[in-house]
Amino acid sequence: MFICDSNNSWIVLYFFNIFILKLFNMTYEEIENWQAVHYRMDNEGIDYCFEHYSNWEEIEDEEFHKLRLEFLSSMDKIRKYVKDKIENAEEDDI
Repeated sequence: MFICDSNNSWIVLYFFNIFILKLFNMTYEEIENWQAVHYRMDNEGIDYCFEHYSNWEEIEDEEFHKLRLEFLSSMDKIRKYVKDKIENAEEDDI
């Protein structure tokens, strides 16, 4: 669970995780799930994270899934909008 950059960094991470557990009343598994979402968003792209990688059913948070679905819907809408603009411009050129 801990990634160490130096000999003492695991101590900081350990106490940080304890703090998070107490603050948000989460299990280690829940923290790891949130860390996985964060990693995928930052390192593989937010669109890939939510559109192709996972539906994140292990995250039991209604607001998260509401926002995730709104994001996916918004991506579809902007893709369609851009595609329509291109098609309309091409039709005008013909």
